[in-house]
Amino acid sequence: MDEVSPFAEFLGQAIYQFTAIKPLLPTYGHLLVSALFPIYIGAHASLSKPSSASKPPKGSQDDEDESDNEDEERRGNDRKMEGLVPSDALMFPLTAGLTLGGLYLVIKYMGADLLNKILGFYFSQMGMLFAVAFLKDCLTVLRSFVFPRKYSSSGQVWKSKPADRTFEGTRGKESTTESLEVRRSPLPGFLGSIPLPNTIRATLWAFRGVAYWRAKLRVHVHRVVSGECWLGVTDVLSIFMTLPAIGYFTFVTKPWWLTNFLGFSFCYGTLQFMSPSTFITGSLILGSLFFYDIYFVYFTPLMVTVAKKLDVPIKLLFPRPAGPGEAPDTISLAMLGLGDIIIPGMMVGLALRFDLYLYYKRKGMQKAQAAGNGPDLVKPVYQTATGGWGERFWTRSVTPKTPELEPPYHNARSFPKPYFTASIIGYVFGMIATLVVMQIFDHPQPALLYLVPGVLISLWGTAFVRKEVNEMWEFSDAEEEEEDEDYSEKKDEKKETTEPTNQGGFFSRLFGNNETPSDSSKETEKEKESDASSGSEDQEPKKKDDDEKKDDDAKKFELFTISLYHPRKSQTTSRSRSSSGSVKPTEDDENWSIVGGTERDIEPPTKRLRRSPRHASVEAN
Repeated sequence: MDEVSPFAEFLGQAIYQFTAIKPLLPTYGHLLVSALFPIYIGAHASLSKPSSASKPPKGSQDDEDESDNEDEERRGNDRKMEGLVPSDALMFPLTAGLTLGGLYLVIKYMGADLLNKILGFYFSQMGMLFAVAFLKDCLTVLRSFVFPRKYSSSGQVWKSKPADRTFEGTRGKESTTESLEVRRSPLPGFLGSIPLPNTIRATLWAFRGVAYWRAKLRVHVHRVVSGECWLGVTDVLSIFMTLPAIGYFTFVTKPWWLTNFLGFSFCYGTLQFMSPSTFITGSLILGSLFFYDIYFVYFTPLMVTVAKKLDVPIKLLFPRPAGPGEAPDTISLAMLGLGDIIIPGMMVGLALRFDLYLYYKRKGMQKAQAAGNGPDLVKPVYQTATGGWGERFWTRSVTPKTPELEPPYHNARSFPKPYFTASIIGYVFGMIATLVVMQIFDHPQPALLYLVPGVLISLWGTAFVRKEVNEMWEFSDAEEEEEDEDYSEKKDEKKETTEPTNQGGFFSRLFGNNETPSDSSKETEKEKESDASSGSEDQEPKKKDDDEKKDDDAKKFELFTISLYHPRKSQTTSRSRSSSGSVKPTEDDENWSIVGGTERDIEPPTKRLRRSPRHASVEAN
């Protein structure tokens, strides 16, 4: 009998494995898409102004509706990210190993029932916060597709004017108001040219107004809490959708799809909260967790036991067909730990922010060349890179013939992403390698064994090919505070008291007692400011300050106050601006009215309370 050639043996083994894995392809495809989904959206949601761009000046936007959109997105993305440092590369595996060992001992000697109840309650509370934020952003994206703020059609860009219930079309920046065309349909794109009855059109505009409704909620409980926040329809809907989902998961049952929803929320929130500040730090953290994952999966039963016994949203579950020796109706689930998404996802998000940094750096070089500054880098004005998914879908931007040196940039949100694309490709190859090895050896695999090399090799390999290794090595995503010149001069005078200290790593900030300036120094500065103000010769401003101080002191004695205000653009603001050069400033350049009030209530009662009786009598006379 002739011997079988090695190639024929390999080909036969490959055909056998493909036949065995064929029923599992939908499951593995579901797993791969579910792993990429939170990484993709979390990385884009973590975008912020890079150090190569300058902060946009206040009041620089020409379009008021676009300005409102930018301000709303800035308020939604006004969160600080915890920057990881190289020392965290040692603390992460140590802390994770101790936690994993403790959970294993509790499961082994006390069982998993009590631990599941305790951790289930904890994760339900934490999951509520992450799930509300996740659902809110999903609803915001959906709203931008159904009711976008602008769209392109018939060679024009149509921008919404909610006050007039119209869309105005322009062909470029040189168009004047007299040449603007008007559409009264609230539908975007080609749908806007469809004739609609007045009733349906009015109903759609009403729905659009409700979708963009927002208000400021102010709560004051004496000596307990006092604050204010923006509240929109997306916030209300996300809260009412999250509460029953969390309650069902905590007190009824834990289906796999609800576990995945909470897992998506955790990943989405974590990728915006925590990230390495440099590629060196990220590579060290991924390298340390690379060995951590190998050890606890291959050489100890801790990882597999804890993952299977705990019924909390620390993993993603995927239904799979029953095995060869199992009954056809047996429920079998494949799982993927959230760490296999979050740990590589932090580097993917850092790569996307590095792409944004390079985008503005190149634009700054173009701006410097145009200004004749030579090799000196000029920071261009930053334009928000998040949001606008629906506007991007409905608006077809044309690449300009000359470089855009001032906003708006046509590709501010769709900037080139070579490093982000390379990291995603490396993650996909690493995940495919994990699934193939797991299918061949029929044993749980440490996913980071394949994901970490896939992501790191793709990132550093891309930098090597593009000859940007030094750029990548020196890049830092740490937040930089931009200060005004006057403030920087004052700060130089008080350099001894305001000099920053070393904050340490994430774990040292988490468990340590890091104090910035002491309370005594703050009190001293306040006393100096008060002394300087008391020596002023101008008595009239001093009396006004005293009146406002008395009103603020009276406000502190209010026991319980809840107020809700919604901003409304004054329909006469644009007319008054055209007729006279000055407009009476209002809060946020908007008129405020209490919900359910009349049109004459143009400001909150708190502002009317600050008017002293002396000024009221003068106005009455």
